[in-house]
Amino acid sequence: MSYRHLRVIDVHTHFPIHDTMGLPPVPEQQHPLLQAYAKDRGNRMAMEWNTEPTEPAAKTDAEVDANLERWVGEVERYGLRKVVFVSANNNDRLAGLVARHPDKFVGFAHHALEPGADVELKRAVDDLGLRGYKLLGPRTNYPFEAPELRGVWEFLAERRLPALIHFGFLGRGGGIVQHPRMSPLSLFEVARAFPEIPFLIPHFGAGYYDDLLALCWSLPNIYIDTSGSNQWMRWMPYPLTLEDLYRKALDTIGPERIVFGSDSSLFPRGFSERYLLDQLRACYTLNVEEADVALIFGGNAARLLQLADEPNEGSEA
Repeated sequence: MSYRHLRVIDVHTHFPIHDTMGLPPVPEQQHPLLQAYAKDRGNRMAMEWNTEPTEPAAKTDAEVDANLERWVGEVERYGLRKVVFVSANNNDRLAGLVARHPDKFVGFAHHALEPGADVELKRAVDDLGLRGYKLLGPRTNYPFEAPELRGVWEFLAERRLPALIHFGFLGRGGGIVQHPRMSPLSLFEVARAFPEIPFLIPHFGAGYYDDLLALCWSLPNIYIDTSGSNQWMRWMPYPLTLEDLYRKALDTIGPERIVFGSDSSLFPRGFSERYLLDQLRACYTLNVEEADVALIFGGNAARLLQLADEPNEGSEA
């Protein structure tokens, strides 16, 4: 299946560096039995998806530099317009990496959402050049609507910058499945109060698709990020396919609020072309118009990232 006529933007990748999100560990995930369970689930996934064993994430400067150049090669190999790294250990590290290849990469701030986060977010955007904010709902200790966090939302609204927030299942075996901010609906009050902020919810809600669709129906600033294998579909009490996910998204919000992501990171896999091909196949199976396919796989992201007026940098996709 050819996609070279599309200007593909991947809105959701993680730079392959040690401790990519820069967050403290979750204590309960350190128990040896849970570690063994997570490893077993990971090995099963590798067999199911026929993936090679992943290389360790980069730790030294030389390893980080090598992975950056490998990702440059991925963008060129697959003809991508842009890749958005939503994490790389800390904001300074990510900004430095993205600045070396601004024609290919965009970076998002990814520090913890806590009192004072607005100061760091403003620095990340104004001084470092990052273009959005990535969060993990189930790793956020404050309600989104807490008064001490309001400065974050005011800044994002003023700049019309996207916030990409993971909800739903987090991790593999032994991962998080219960938390006050597990569901996308926990964002409702803030998203309604700040309709200028585009909120991107990845992995079709990762097990909370009905809640995500309700949020999309209610508010005009909720976007569905399609990233990852979306294996959570297998753990629902009813059958689901990628075609089902796309059909419901298109019925609810149309093509203008769906953005492609891959959740790619580590090597040797690098960019997960398989996820791109699977999602394109789902769209074409549903007879999605070519102009709408172009929106989903690049056009919408270009608008949200405010790239529309930039020249076509790098390779055509």
